[in-house]
Amino acid sequence: MIVAEQKTLEEIRRMITPYARVLILGCGTCMTVCDAGGEREVSFLHNALRVAQAKSGNGTHTFSEYTLKRQCDPEFLDVLSDQITDVDTVLSLGCGIGVQAIAERYPDLPVLPGVNTSFMGMAKELGVWDERCAACGDCRLEETAGICPITRCTKGILNGPCAGTKDGKCEANKDMDCAWVLIYKRLERLEQLEKMRRYYPMRNFRAIPRPKRLTSRISVDMGEDNEDNG
Repeated sequence: MIVAEQKTLEEIRRMITPYARVLILGCGTCMTVCDAGGEREVSFLHNALRVAQAKSGNGTHTFSEYTLKRQCDPEFLDVLSDQITDVDTVLSLGCGIGVQAIAERYPDLPVLPGVNTSFMGMAKELGVWDERCAACGDCRLEETAGICPITRCTKGILNGPCAGTKDGKCEANKDMDCAWVLIYKRLERLEQLEKMRRYYPMRNFRAIPRPKRLTSRISVDMGEDNEDNG
């Protein structure tokens, strides 16, 4: 199970500023369950962005919306081919893994994170998965071309690459691609290399109590209703 919280409207409006045609893309599984990015949330955000643009009188964005069953599985991403033909960016309301899966599948299209992923559960048997998201709760994939340096860089550095990279590989694991070389190549492909020149302040790796226990808001509401009815 993956849980996330939608970014603020102000932050989302800032991210989409350079793009005229925006596809708001929902996820029909985890993000629907946690009320962060399902079909309903996509529609609410779509309306909120249109109203905010009309009130401010700034921006000429046009919006479209679509919800995939899952953003993290390649077999569901092919459906997007018809949806992205006339857009400049995808604003994903999927988790950090979904954002990166779409960025890998469509490398010429900027993919923006519309939520902050904060909790992940994972299967422990049968399949094999590569880690792509640390559920840090402070998603910066818009700044790093849809590639997470927190998980894909062994050192988790935000201003890379370090001096140890050689021939595009990590000094700690010669079989692993350097995350910051991958970020550089994708930013170059997107003509956004100016983002490599920015300095990103050190992260606040705030203490997060373990193990977590999350309670669905719906469960809380149902409990209150039962008390009232009792």
